[in-house]
Amino acid sequence: MRRRHFLAGALAAPAGAALLPACAADRRRRSADGTVTLRFQSLAWQQESVAANKQLVAEWNAAHPTIRVEYVQGSWTSVHDQLLTAFEGGEPPDIIHDATDDLADFAYGGSLADLTDLLPRRLKEDIPAESWRTATFGAGIYGVPFLQEPRMIMANSSLLAAAKVRIPTARDPWSWEEFEEAAKRLTRDGTYGVAWPLKEPVSATLNLSLSTGGRIFHRRPDGKVTIRFDAADQAVPAVIHRQLGTDRTGSRATLGMGGSDTLPGFFGGKYAMVPLGFSYRQQIVQQAPKGFRWTVLPAPAGPGGDQRQGVSPQTLSIAEDCPYKEEAARFIDFFLRPRNMVRLARGDWLLPTGTRALADPALRTREHGWATGAALAPALRPAPAQTVRGYPEWKDKIATPGLQEYYGGEIGMAELKERLVKDGNLVLARYQR
Repeated sequence: MRRRHFLAGALAAPAGAALLPACAADRRRRSADGTVTLRFQSLAWQQESVAANKQLVAEWNAAHPTIRVEYVQGSWTSVHDQLLTAFEGGEPPDIIHDATDDLADFAYGGSLADLTDLLPRRLKEDIPAESWRTATFGAGIYGVPFLQEPRMIMANSSLLAAAKVRIPTARDPWSWEEFEEAAKRLTRDGTYGVAWPLKEPVSATLNLSLSTGGRIFHRRPDGKVTIRFDAADQAVPAVIHRQLGTDRTGSRATLGMGGSDTLPGFFGGKYAMVPLGFSYRQQIVQQAPKGFRWTVLPAPAGPGGDQRQGVSPQTLSIAEDCPYKEEAARFIDFFLRPRNMVRLARGDWLLPTGTRALADPALRTREHGWATGAALAPALRPAPAQTVRGYPEWKDKIATPGLQEYYGGEIGMAELKERLVKDGNLVLARYQR
């Protein structure tokens, strides 16, 4: 879950702020009085989130004077390249904030420490096995997943009431067929039933397709991954394609938009529903005009009420080069205590992975859809491409342009399948020799 969409006026890291100075190695050494200094690179960017991160670091330092944590501000937009430079230069941060979809190359390349024997039992047991799978590469655990973002439907309550559509709940969600029918009933008087912001279509397509049994990536007994695009994988793309083409219940104007770009039209009644990440609720709260009525609905379910959905949680990792791994693990344990995980989740408007944090009343309130999101947490699964080497190239060179052309009506399903599978397997083969 890479946070690529920023609020207006959100905190931005200065250029080069995340790069570690040459004296970092000296600072990491144990001082004459025995004090250890650890560098924690955080990617928090929203004002509430940055404040929560810095406050937790201050609380740790006050309680642990001999293990000092130094806060370093990083940026989601440059973290991968910055970490590559830091690892190659031998000066990475000790504690690294990232996301599971960015860890594979660092984990397999030996840059991150295996946390299997470093983490306390409390933390291991508090986070569900499905979440741990997102940060497991081979036989090791290379990150602690702590925040996650499902895709929800942000809907105009007034338009829902006027169209007299059934309001889905986490217990009784719409099927994909009902979602299509609702979009048809909501399309009238200059309003589109749905807006799909598909500037980056791959993540939305793959993660929502879990509900219909889609997988796309299949790991063989020898460990190698191949791509298939079967009927289960095609179901969700076909729905979106029909809404944008045959039914005309979705606006083609949003195909090149990011999520934030659709909000003015949503507020203005141009779109009745917009599938967005859970954190977009904050932008709606801050930017919606006075009197605007909206609600958070669960994503449609697949056959049998299947609500599975792929996510790529935010993580905390420890650099393999960190000289004080046990101390770093102690800080992570403190940082992710249940009450602290709640603070981080509320600051980022995301869901925590920890079961105790998820049960907190602050995340079970109906206000702003917190309860709806929390109710869907058990259905969240690792994103399909989580551990696939070569996925970034497949996504950028093949899947993104292919899906954009398919959703835009330029190619059909047969052509899309051929590109994703035939060309895609050629790409993955280069990474699996």
